[in-house]
Amino acid sequence: MAQVGGISLRDCGGHGPPLVVVPSLINPPDVLDLAPGNSLVGHLAAAGWHPYLVDWGAMPEPLGLEALAMTRLAPLIAALGQTVPIIGHCLGGTLALAAARSGNASAVAVLAAPWRFDGYGAPARTALADWWAGAQPIARALGAVPIDLLQPAFWSLDPAGLVGKFARLADADAASLAVFARLEDWANGGAPLSLPAAADLAALFADGATGLGGAGLPDVPILDVVAAHDRIVPAAAAITAVPAPATRLEIASGHVGMVVGRDAPRCLWAPLTGWLGAVASRSESA
Repeated sequence: MAQVGGISLRDCGGHGPPLVVVPSLINPPDVLDLAPGNSLVGHLAAAGWHPYLVDWGAMPEPLGLEALAMTRLAPLIAALGQTVPIIGHCLGGTLALAAARSGNASAVAVLAAPWRFDGYGAPARTALADWWAGAQPIARALGAVPIDLLQPAFWSLDPAGLVGKFARLADADAASLAVFARLEDWANGGAPLSLPAAADLAALFADGATGLGGAGLPDVPILDVVAAHDRIVPAAAAITAVPAPATRLEIASGHVGMVVGRDAPRCLWAPLTGWLGAVASRSESA
């Protein structure tokens, strides 16, 4: 539908009011549209919305996180010509909150988005600092941070989970194996992360920062969805880890399972569309 630099806004169908869905910067957008019957954007379209999905592109632009939010994501949202709700998953939610400060968002729902980076705790932040110290020279030689170099950063956050997901395959049925294979393709794919974006991310953890750019949250309704079993973005890193001007929805799921797991339609998709509808109704009556 629109393109700014190497970043695109893709039309996912539907005939209702528009909204923008922002995937994580680190993996492909596929997890939000995984398969027929297992698609958050498909559910949004069926629920009466017209979702547009951000595609970060095949090659990273040499931009930091704040620049990506303000000079790429915000203009893409503005291309719709009206204020719209934004949904962001993981780091996509962090970027969505920053972009919403431009005034083009009517509401923001973030799904397992890191906001309070001090919430990771000292051991995790030290492990990530150690990873970046080792990865940075390789990344500079390559000119970017490919997914193979990023994976150890995730492993450092949840080493037991890395082993556990393979151990659980022993009892998995055919349908679960098919989803597992799709998710492994997703998790091990994606464009490299630019050096400026990787350096910004490392700095957020090192500083124990809150949000991007230090400008705070946008003045719009915010839904903060927290996955109780998330090890990639723990509950302590959420917006609502301390009192905040946001509605909190906590679900018994993990970082990816919250979006594509068996319980995702009941635990996330339905309450998310319910919240979006309520926000839209309040806006119309105001």
